[in-house]
Amino acid sequence: MRLQLADGRPALLSYCANVHPGERLTDLWAALDAAQLVRTSLGLDRLGLGLWLARAALAELGAAPGGAATWLADELAWRGLEVVTINGFPYGNFHADVVKRAVYHPDWTTEERYAHTMALAEILAAVLPPDRAAGTISTLPIAHRGEIAGDPAAHEARACDALCRLAGDLARLRERTGKRVRVCLEPEPGCTVETTADVVRLWTEALPPAAERVRTAPGALREHLGVCFDTCHLAVAFEEPADSLAALTAAGVPIGKMQLSSALAITAPDSQAGRAALLRFAEPRFLHQVRTCGDRGELLGADDVDPDLSILDKLPSDRPWRVHFHVPIHRDAVGEVGTTRDFLRGALGWLVEQGGALPDLEVETYTWNVLPGEERPGDLADLVAGIAAEMRWVRRELCGPPLAAASSPP
Repeated sequence: MRLQLADGRPALLSYCANVHPGERLTDLWAALDAAQLVRTSLGLDRLGLGLWLARAALAELGAAPGGAATWLADELAWRGLEVVTINGFPYGNFHADVVKRAVYHPDWTTEERYAHTMALAEILAAVLPPDRAAGTISTLPIAHRGEIAGDPAAHEARACDALCRLAGDLARLRERTGKRVRVCLEPEPGCTVETTADVVRLWTEALPPAAERVRTAPGALREHLGVCFDTCHLAVAFEEPADSLAALTAAGVPIGKMQLSSALAITAPDSQAGRAALLRFAEPRFLHQVRTCGDRGELLGADDVDPDLSILDKLPSDRPWRVHFHVPIHRDAVGEVGTTRDFLRGALGWLVEQGGALPDLEVETYTWNVLPGEERPGDLADLVAGIAAEMRWVRRELCGPPLAAASSPP
């Protein structure tokens, strides 16, 4: 969705296709058909789609007659879709019955992750709209801390070496195609890079020496690496949107992409209502990390919501919790459970107030189909209507009345 802010600045808003299955090529075509329905619902000639391709689907696409990029570009154009960003975080089947920590495999110390991301970059460079010279790929923030075997510092150093080599390859891709692809690490609860401070440390302390080790020019890092600011993930970490975005900017970290999403906010976890909410959202497919603040303001957390609610014994329950469960962004509550939509509003408000070019914007509510039963879409038409409602909400926030009161409750 191509938008224009009140001051004339352009913005491109996409919705992330990882809400749809994408393991095989047949899944991809079904996802594109669904996106066409969203476009029609919104009354648009063109709709931005945040593409995602599992490794198996990407391999099938690579074997397409006439070339993968040509075939995909034709399919997109026929449906009135355009791609400026790809979600490169999931590698395998993101819609398996149980995903959990498998989404972090393979991590950034492996050749598989490197090769997959570079293949996605080739695809993106080839399918970018004619008037776009740059695109983004979001990716996992190195690894989940609980999945690292051996020395974490050595693991991070190997991953940084790989990322710096990737930046060099992306610079050569740009020389060959004229298209710049920026790979953006997406901070996530429980991962090597979880908070704004983690991003700044990685960018200023870990990546520069890695670039020297693998002989990648600092300019290649600045042009081809960055951060994907996920408003659900940073809200779960109890950060403040304006402070976080300002700190990243001050440290020189390129914010290439912003994923627009909301988390669950449970004010009294051990109350009857809080327990009921936790039970309703304890589902078996995805990991739902929980965070709260300690007595000194430190971040405390658990890796998932257990169906037996043993999590209540792991964290202090006399204070608010935030849960990594992406919920529809056009709603300030899901049933009786609040969300972190104010954080999202604050991030959008910061973008409007600061001026300058906006990052690629992507609505990423991939959990529609695992919401509690009464909240879950009944069919494809319901899902399309929900996605379209989210897109309209963002359009109103960015292009409607001024966001002077962006941080106030809706």
